[in-house]
Amino acid sequence: MPRDSFAIGPVRVRAGAARDLELPITRLITGADVGLPVRILHGREEGPVVWVNAATHGDEVVGVEVIRRLLTSLSPKELRGTLIAVPVLNVLGVMTGERYLPDRRDLNRSFPGSARGSLASRIAHLMMTEVVAKCEVGIDLHTGSDRRTNLPQVRADLDDPRTHELAAAFGAPVMLHARIRDGSLRHAARERGATVLLYEGGEAWRFDEWAISAAVDGVRRVLAALGMVDPVEPAAEPGVECRQSGWVRARHTGFLHLDVQLGQRVGDGERLGSLSDSFGRTLRLVRADRTGIVIGRSEAPVVNGGDAVVHIADHGG
Repeated sequence: MPRDSFAIGPVRVRAGAARDLELPITRLITGADVGLPVRILHGREEGPVVWVNAATHGDEVVGVEVIRRLLTSLSPKELRGTLIAVPVLNVLGVMTGERYLPDRRDLNRSFPGSARGSLASRIAHLMMTEVVAKCEVGIDLHTGSDRRTNLPQVRADLDDPRTHELAAAFGAPVMLHARIRDGSLRHAARERGATVLLYEGGEAWRFDEWAISAAVDGVRRVLAALGMVDPVEPAAEPGVECRQSGWVRARHTGFLHLDVQLGQRVGDGERLGSLSDSFGRTLRLVRADRTGIVIGRSEAPVVNGGDAVVHIADHGG
């Protein structure tokens, strides 16, 4: 018996087919319509319904390229289940070159949203009702914020066995047990019963190849673990499970010179770098406040006292 077609927005996608559409968001002052771009791959055979999204923040473009590469490698004729790809969730942020929406709201603090709320709330509601509500698993792709870069990592509720299983399957260098933020897509989707992985990797407004390839491989491993595609090679090394993390902050204003790289293991009190004045005189050393793995670092040349400069995940906590 052939598989039923898949309904989303105003269309139905037949089994073994792919379909692109735009879900209406708003209308610009010029009268032009703005829509949420979505591609559905509705496999011939039964299987899970999964979504993958990127650019929840308008400056986080690594995930856009991840989804592009992922889609070129998948065929609905060979897929088991259904994949909903949302490559640009914050359409207006990407169009204007901004992290947030034009009203300065953070889309990832606006879930589950409302059909009659702010622009951010309406986009969140559209994502929840048309995508998340149809899925059992989701992968939310992110990068570091402005002038920060992140080691490829999965953040998730590692105390949930199903989530832990899929996070391990992803195979990122680090999987971090991360608290859920109110208003986030991950929080709202979990409240609806979905299993959600949040990927972090790379820097804002950069196509960092190492972060892109790690995510493409990771998403394919998750799809394989779900039985949606044929088995793929596991990661060369299992991800290190970390239970907590924290940022080392600058204790002085100055020019930042970091000596540590992403993925490097450091010990409590170890030198991470230094702060200097404009003549090169060392003002203060930057030292680790815990033993762990460097999962994020500032790329800003000038920092103020109190700024976050190195993110360390503690796998012993």
